[in-house]
Amino acid sequence: MEWKNIYRGMLMGASDVIPGVSGGTIAVLLGIYDRLIAAINGIFGKEWKKQLGFLLPLGIGVGTAILLLSRLIEWLFEHYAGPTQFFFLGLIIGILPYLFHEAEAKSTFQVKHYGVLLIGAVIVGSMAFIQTSEPGVIENITTSTYILLFFSGMIASSAMILPGISGSFMLLIIGVYPTIIGAISNLKLDVIAVVGVGIIIGLLVMSKIINFFLKNYRHGTFALIIGLVIGSIFVVYPGFPVNNELLILSVVTFAGGLLVAYVLGRVEYRS
Repeated sequence: MEWKNIYRGMLMGASDVIPGVSGGTIAVLLGIYDRLIAAINGIFGKEWKKQLGFLLPLGIGVGTAILLLSRLIEWLFEHYAGPTQFFFLGLIIGILPYLFHEAEAKSTFQVKHYGVLLIGAVIVGSMAFIQTSEPGVIENITTSTYILLFFSGMIASSAMILPGISGSFMLLIIGVYPTIIGAISNLKLDVIAVVGVGIIIGLLVMSKIINFFLKNYRHGTFALIIGLVIGSIFVVYPGFPVNNELLILSVVTFAGGLLVAYVLGRVEYRS
């Protein structure tokens, strides 16, 4: 068992709770993205024990973070939404140098790769202009609600495994984010189970697609991933702080995000 993955999973889980931030982006920063895709893709293969040893601690970390931090994240967004988003903005920008290094962009990227990068940035960046409503928690859970939650889980997990695309943001667009976060906070096991099954199936399907492109079109895939991450900057950016107190706090949290990205990148890419 790779128990070090528990803390990695907690970082990914904490980011997955936040609309606009992707757990896949954090996996890239931690230097485990390729390994994560290969492990999910190979869980039913001959080396399933090895893959399980990688995924199980990671899953424990993700689940622990979501359960423990969902209330904290809700509180932070209620009272300090801007500075919290600036922290993750710094984290995302701090990831980019490691992404370019991992992709060997200087020596391998051609004009077509930068074109793919631009397309990825535009796709995700355009989400910043999507107006999301503030739907309430679904109280009356019916069969159709379970079906909606199941497919929402599939869509969210397919998005969250792609760097730059936030699964939580997709849930917000669909209109089930408050329902799912509320279910996690209050341990509504039926909702958690239905969404969980959808998430697992979504991860299995999307991992096979990503694995294919990483194996056959590695540089193009990394160009797209970098574009998706760049595009997420526009989604996460909360706007200029409205007063000096928030401005100072946002600068501090932004710098903190950059520092965390630098430290994690140095530790993980050297290990």
